Amino acid sequence: MTESASSLNYCQAQLADLATQVLDLARRHGATAAEAEVSEGVGQAVSVRLGEVETIEYTGDKGVGVTVYLGQSKGHASSSDFSAAALEDTVKAAINIARFTAADPFAGLADPDRLATEFPDLSLCHPWSLSVEDAIELARATEAAGQAVDARVNNSEGASVNTNLSQFVYANSHGFCHGQQGSRHSLSTTLIAQQDGDMQRDYWYSSARHPQDLLSAAEVGRVAGERAVRRLGARRVKTGQYPVLFEAPLAAGLIGHFVSAVSGGALYRKMSFLVDSLGQQVFSPLVHIDEDPFIPRGIASGAFDNEGVATCARTLVADGVAQGYFLSSYSARKLGMASTGHAGGCHNLLVRDSGEDFAALLQKLGTGLLVTELLGHGVNTVTGDYSRGAAGFWVENGVLAYPVEEITIAGNLKDMFRDIIAIGSDQLVRGATRCGSILLSRMTVAGE
Repeated sequence: MTESASSLNYCQAQLADLATQVLDLARRHGATAAEAEVSEGVGQAVSVRLGEVETIEYTGDKGVGVTVYLGQSKGHASSSDFSAAALEDTVKAAINIARFTAADPFAGLADPDRLATEFPDLSLCHPWSLSVEDAIELARATEAAGQAVDARVNNSEGASVNTNLSQFVYANSHGFCHGQQGSRHSLSTTLIAQQDGDMQRDYWYSSARHPQDLLSAAEVGRVAGERAVRRLGARRVKTGQYPVLFEAPLAAGLIGHFVSAVSGGALYRKMSFLVDSLGQQVFSPLVHIDEDPFIPRGIASGAFDNEGVATCARTLVADGVAQGYFLSSYSARKLGMASTGHAGGCHNLLVRDSGEDFAALLQKLGTGLLVTELLGHGVNTVTGDYSRGAAGFWVENGVLAYPVEEITIAGNLKDMFRDIIAIGSDQLVRGATRCGSILLSRMTVAGE
């Protein structure tokens, strides 16, 4: 058996030592404050198509980044070379940049009293010692399971198996020095179904930190195959206003638009349709969203953010009312607020369901549109305007009637959020947002 790319070359203590060296160099070269991150990652990716191996890739990278402050002037530089000479050159480059950078009164390290002091084991690192041969067989099994669903699944864009392992240490001149190791693995396939000259594709995938948490090859393939077949015979619908049900994988994207709109950069630049929304009714009263950075094996779990600021579990939306923003130290200072521990993005978001499973959502939809794919990027976070190409299914009396394609759905996120009338219990656990399908009372659907 060929060995897998499942081992890192450095230990956490070595990364911490490198980060400390960088901070010492920065101080020696005159920095009044500094922060450094040292990271490493390895991975293996295998893809097959129609049973034949297409690609085998090994990835390996490492890097060190340093940010220095000369008073309120900031400079940043990075390198992939860990040698003593390279570290010194990197620090010097950052110092030179800071010398020519205008002072910014909001720049600087995170406030010392907000730095994390507790580091629970969140079980984030689970290496997968998967040989290339075994990865190939797993990919083949995934693709074959999809092809076995129906004779009309007669082509494929391939199946892939990915394993990744990474680690980092973040340190700053307030005395913070900590890091973590993490893993992420995935299994996916995209299949093509054909009938009477019509050709449709669809896919499915599973992603997790622990290989045991992945769906089986048989399950991923079966779902992808079934999804491709059911899209055959797609047509357009008449233009009008209809209830719209966003399938769970797309519903998480709706929540993502909210996160973008209440993130610091958009707020302090006044480039968000949700400026000054704290304490305001943003969603329908049935929407409740919690954030939990401490879920074991969670994709977005972590005890601290990219600045070392402690994370905390919180309620983000209660009864449709916005309870919190996503702020780094810089954006918080610009807004006259405190960091929420979100330098680097959100942590695990949990969208509470309203008690209905997917079948019950279809019944509640009655006659309207189920959206299973979105195309294009027609979302304006400044105004909230939303217009995207879509595909899915026309639903009549709570039952899927026929597949739909070449349509556009449009609205404004302000209205869409308030028009949510149900959230399904059909949550997918494969990303940072755990959310079931979301039913909106109405949107404009443009077709024929």
